Amino acid sequence: QVQLVESGGGLVQAGGSLRLSCSASGRSFSSFAMGWFRQAPGKEREFVAAISYRGRATNYADSVKGRFTISRDNAKNTVYLQMNSLKPEDTGVYCCAADRYEYTMRSRREDFGTWGQGAQVTVTS
Repeated sequence: QVQLVESGGGLVQAGGSLRLSCSASGRSFSSFAMGWFRQAPGKEREFVAAISYRGRATNYADSVKGRFTISRDNAKNTVYLQMNSLKPEDTGVYCCAADRYEYTMRSRREDFGTWGQGAQVTVTS
């Protein structure tokens, strides 16, 4: 069974940092782009960041550029999201996801077919 499991969420004050991890099991995602999305209460799920299958290319939402960094370790089948200078508006459930197709680099929700359950990130002011 294919699974993506997020960890590393929590409660942090504004200006602080968190690192999320997304571990894959059941298959290798080394040939798939991976992404992070978030959903705040009462809002739609939105794109945060994506990384190509080899990790050579990344893409970020404008709201997190310069503060968040996505990376991956294919040997460990794990994707990371380092979040610095956190703001209250970063609060939400963060989910990692794998692209539906190999060797692509996309950022729309509908492009991703395997999703984790999510990790809660709460940033207090």
